[in-house]
Amino acid sequence: MEQAKIKFSKDNKEFIIELKELVSDYFKSNNISRYGNWNMAIKSIFMLSLYLTPYFLMVLGVINSFVGVFLCYIIIGVGKAGVGMGVMHDANHRVYSKNKRVNKIMSASIYLVGGFPPTWQRQHNNLHHGFTNIDGRDEDISPVVSVLRFSPNAPLLKVHKFQYLYAWFFYGLMTLMWATTKDFKQLKRYIDKGMPLSRNRSYGQLLTVLIIAKIVYYIVFMVVPLLTLPFAWYWIVLFFFAMHFTSGVILGSVFQSAHVISTSEFPIPDASGSIENSFAVHQLLNTSDFAPNNRILTWLIGGLNYQVEHHLFPGVSHIHYRKISKFVKETAEKHGLPYYVQSGFFKAVFEHGKMLKKLGQPSMV
Repeated sequence: MEQAKIKFSKDNKEFIIELKELVSDYFKSNNISRYGNWNMAIKSIFMLSLYLTPYFLMVLGVINSFVGVFLCYIIIGVGKAGVGMGVMHDANHRVYSKNKRVNKIMSASIYLVGGFPPTWQRQHNNLHHGFTNIDGRDEDISPVVSVLRFSPNAPLLKVHKFQYLYAWFFYGLMTLMWATTKDFKQLKRYIDKGMPLSRNRSYGQLLTVLIIAKIVYYIVFMVVPLLTLPFAWYWIVLFFFAMHFTSGVILGSVFQSAHVISTSEFPIPDASGSIENSFAVHQLLNTSDFAPNNRILTWLIGGLNYQVEHHLFPGVSHIHYRKISKFVKETAEKHGLPYYVQSGFFKAVFEHGKMLKKLGQPSMV
């Protein structure tokens, strides 16, 4: 059965109209671009170096001790998350640079971390941003494994009672699934549903590029280490797993702690697909910032602690989120709307854990 088209309310739009004017005036009055700047270039060099330097130190034999190699893989995992949040995220939102060619080149950094641009853009840019926390539409709250429940509108299983304990392990598998089966399943599903992924490439062409990308990724991060590192194959496989587990836990904790929390509303569309709030208000009700005063964290995670700003202005580079957050907060308060913020990162993760526990209870049905 075909799903009804989601329609957000045309009411209560005064908030976003006023907010857009304030943000637009900010960029104009300060004569700055909404795209990335030199800060993005520095961050890209740092994150890509963090990701690739340990790899080359290992395969070239500079670091060859067991502990040293293991630590290198952990650092690569941190770098993988850093490239994802700080480089490829902006590029695949097409805000890394105002130069389209630079954006396209930098969006390809997703291949370095095992992903595929067309499917990532469809899931994140369209489904997550377009239908945040709407069950059955936002794939970020529709986990691959049924043992996780991210919405009170999803089926409840007995095992969910303990998900606040084991969810973190499955977060660790996130990028591993991404690098293996997820892109293939998404590509087939989106094509079958008639969701456009490319203007000039057919399904067969996209599948060919995807296969080649995965082969190259596994040659670089699995085959080459197997041939060059002085350890048994099973240690290399374990190191590879540790690398992905590290990046997965980081990414899962950052993204889920902004949406799956007690303040989120998880609205249900009516029979015609209508949502009672406007799109902007819907984002306020289902998103939260965290650690707004931690500039180091903001820099390291690509400004994704400012998720409210990101969801209201996905066409603005993350380097501007801290500055425009004051406009969002003031305008939301003026219109009597919520603006959710957790004081710190670990506080946000703790609140997410509490929500996971709550979602495992029969009362959340």
